[in-house]
Amino acid sequence: MPAITILDRAIRSRGFGLLQEIAFRRRRFDGQTQQLRHEVYDIGDAAAILPYDPARGCVLLVRQFRLPVYLACGREAMIEACAGKLEGMDAARRIVLEVEEETGFAIKEPQFLFEAFMSPGAVGERLYLYLARYSQADHTGPGGGLTNEDIKVLEPRLDAALEMIESGEIIDAKTIILLQTLELSGLLAGK
Repeated sequence: MPAITILDRAIRSRGFGLLQEIAFRRRRFDGQTQQLRHEVYDIGDAAAILPYDPARGCVLLVRQFRLPVYLACGREAMIEACAGKLEGMDAARRIVLEVEEETGFAIKEPQFLFEAFMSPGAVGERLYLYLARYSQADHTGPGGGLTNEDIKVLEPRLDAALEMIESGEIIDAKTIILLQTLELSGLLAGK
């Protein structure tokens, strides 16, 4: 018997993502079998990046409205690293386009860090995480995202951004991971 057998799939919603209810049987770690039913939300894979300016010790972040966060805790805006759905594109190529769209900066050579699932208990999104150097000379356009987006560009120093985590101003998991990874890397040491 295979370790996992899908017994049934039922689509519950198809919109921004695909919500399915899946019945499955799995062999537990102790060798016993169990039959379960879970809802899984698949919104597609995405990429996120933290551009950093070594000359100024700054990072490039965005502030934008997120309805689920507002509904959960009343927060009107989130401070985040640039991110976007892959929509069938290569992650490195897609994130370069997303940074330019959201911030107006044209980055080059994103450095792949790792991939991660942010909420694997219910969401099938795999996130590809990157760092990239940037400077003021890379500013090529207005940024702000697409016409239906309302994005404000922020350029805090790394130490200020890390303090925003401690104060609760930054609560986005991918952004926290990227900021802490940048701090641990030493790429902005002494800035």
